[in-house]
Amino acid sequence: MVHIVGAGCGAPDLITLRGKKYLENADVIIYAGSLVNPELLSFAKSGCEIYDSAKMTLEEILSVVCEAEKNDKTTVRLHTGDPSLYGAIGEQIREFDRRGIRYDITPGVSSFSGAAAALNTEYTLPDVSQTVIITRASGNTSVPESENLVSLAKHRATMVLFLSAGLLDKVTNDLIEGGYPPSTPAAIVYKATWPDEKVFRCTLETLRKTAQENGISKTALITVGGFLTSDFTRSHLYDPDFSTEFREAKK
Repeated sequence: MVHIVGAGCGAPDLITLRGKKYLENADVIIYAGSLVNPELLSFAKSGCEIYDSAKMTLEEILSVVCEAEKNDKTTVRLHTGDPSLYGAIGEQIREFDRRGIRYDITPGVSSFSGAAAALNTEYTLPDVSQTVIITRASGNTSVPESENLVSLAKHRATMVLFLSAGLLDKVTNDLIEGGYPPSTPAAIVYKATWPDEKVFRCTLETLRKTAQENGISKTALITVGGFLTSDFTRSHLYDPDFSTEFREAKK
């Protein structure tokens, strides 16, 4: 059995109870060493085999998994954040299916959630944005043409960019061309929830300069949108003049 586990976005106590249990019982752990907090490996039992996938190819990962399966061992494939976002689990699942290897997936706290916490904010504010676009700039890994930043910017929704801290010239130019005003609030969140977490607030037009001045070129999320201001309308959720199925409006 293979358990694909989301490690969370950094702080080791943000792993789920289920994920921790799987780590404690695993015979083999393959973890994304470039991003997963190594403190999580302290949950491994004595004698557990541990592999750093940052140094491995997909074929080498599959070889370890297949060997574990042959010897009736349980494997944890430990991915950063939530494995459904930029975790490259799709290609692993495809190979597990081809080989008849049983697996399940345990979700984790994504860094986009960690970034919102670091910013002390909510992505979806009334009359500001009710949509969150999670995407990346096109770089070594391309994005579909229909999802280029110029096109997505036309919505002027809350935007969270993964894997784009080294492409801020392109990010800025594309988002402004697409429709965001240059003065749109923006923020860089470096290593959300890690001990060395850093937050830099700026505007879209000063994004690249802010990153350069603070030495940020990777391991950071870029957030853009009006949600970073305090100018929004109160919701109906707790409005005393608004009735819900659980309470009547107070006259």
